[in-house]
Amino acid sequence: MEKLKVRDIPRRKFLGMSLKGGLLVAATPALMTQLLSCRGKSQGLDIDRETLSGVLAAALARGGDYADVYIENRISRQIVMEESKFRSGLYGISQGAGIRVISGNQTGFAYTDEITPEKLIRAAEVASYVARSGKTVSPVDLVTPARDTFITVARPLGEIADEKRIEIIERANAAALSYDPRIKMAMVDYYDEIRSRVVATSEGVYLRDELPLLFFIVQAMSDDGNARHMARERLSYHSGFEMFETVTPEQVAQNAAREAIAMLAAEEAPAGIMDVVMQNGWGGVLVHEAVGHPLEADNIAKGVGAFTGKLGQKVASDLFTMVDDGTIPNFRGTINFDDEGTQARKNVLIENGVLLGYMTDVLSARQLGMERTGNGRRESFRFLPIPRMTNTYIERGNSDPADILASTKKGIYVQSLSGGSVNPVTGVFNFTCREAYLVENGRKTKPVKGATLIGSCLDVISNIDAVGNDLDFGPGICGKGQNAEVTAGQPTVRIRGINVGGSRA
Repeated sequence: MEKLKVRDIPRRKFLGMSLKGGLLVAATPALMTQLLSCRGKSQGLDIDRETLSGVLAAALARGGDYADVYIENRISRQIVMEESKFRSGLYGISQGAGIRVISGNQTGFAYTDEITPEKLIRAAEVASYVARSGKTVSPVDLVTPARDTFITVARPLGEIADEKRIEIIERANAAALSYDPRIKMAMVDYYDEIRSRVVATSEGVYLRDELPLLFFIVQAMSDDGNARHMARERLSYHSGFEMFETVTPEQVAQNAAREAIAMLAAEEAPAGIMDVVMQNGWGGVLVHEAVGHPLEADNIAKGVGAFTGKLGQKVASDLFTMVDDGTIPNFRGTINFDDEGTQARKNVLIENGVLLGYMTDVLSARQLGMERTGNGRRESFRFLPIPRMTNTYIERGNSDPADILASTKKGIYVQSLSGGSVNPVTGVFNFTCREAYLVENGRKTKPVKGATLIGSCLDVISNIDAVGNDLDFGPGICGKGQNAEVTAGQPTVRIRGINVGGSRA
């Protein structure tokens, strides 16, 4: 591995090595030949329906209520520039199949990274052991149902020369460093992938598609001799390379640099119960964590969680409407269908404060006697699908954001969060504020550091008393035992009386 590390490679040599095997590579042994040729073929995805029908029959041979096969081929590139030097490059291929059997409330699962009829049958036999005392169900003949498409591509990633990727990285790096002399260092992380997948189920569903993904991160560190701040800006869509025509790498870099400079003057944050105004956009991670996870139906099916047994009840402010929508064109959390083959759709979870539904997958929908919402997602073929969010947001309101701020006498204005966590059983959460300001007499004033937001989901959404008309979104990575691509969004909102943990003595 030491020989394969990339350190301080000049641009010319980096492009000469390109992503053709000279850089650090990652692949299963069965794919090494393909990797070194760099042809990027979706090997194994051409398994015919007759073979898949045989695999499903083998999975249900001992019994069970449901079975599915998920086949995946993922081709990715990652390039990292740090301190104006190329630090790493990665070309990866991951390929395999996961087979699942559901028998009542039990699930059997096995996967293989070699997609051959023999390996698929063996994985099906392993997964079937969970149902060896259950009833026998025969799989239905496989057909392709109609599914809407929400992802379009103008400039396919597979047709983009490596020079173009390098150019984007260098433009972002230059823009960050030229923003202000106090920007001392920038790091640019470029990642793209093409994920091809096939889903076949014992209910007769056969689907296949291809999902391109771009994820572009710029971090900028400022230093004025007295303080430092590391800022971050992210851009990500299911899209072709045209993403950088909509939002340029310079815009991403300048947004990161702006935060880094603004927070150099930050004072220690106060603590206590206070009003919080949250800026539109990535602040939506608050609702993602504090409300979204407790509304995922796997915990609800176990009878635990803050929203268990509350369908049809008032759980939030009248101003609060929350949506999970996997159909927003090209967003990071968008899918044509979930990893179980269910059509993606717009799900209104809470409307005007009333709880309308949960996010389900096949298993939790069966357990709860509810319909499937298109939220069965998995990190890769190595994981079981579980209920996960897609693009989750607070619906826009009617208030002017400037009026929301002006009518707030004292509190904290949160411009960006660096992440957080929630206990889905209790609904208690905590978040770290990366960029925040004091609110004094209706104005955003001094920047503050070290602020955290602490509370329970039901209290927070009940205490929202203003919702702006400026809905915006930000991309993220959601962890729940496995990672998923998501988008979180919200308009400007005000929460009355939230517990703010501060660092001021």
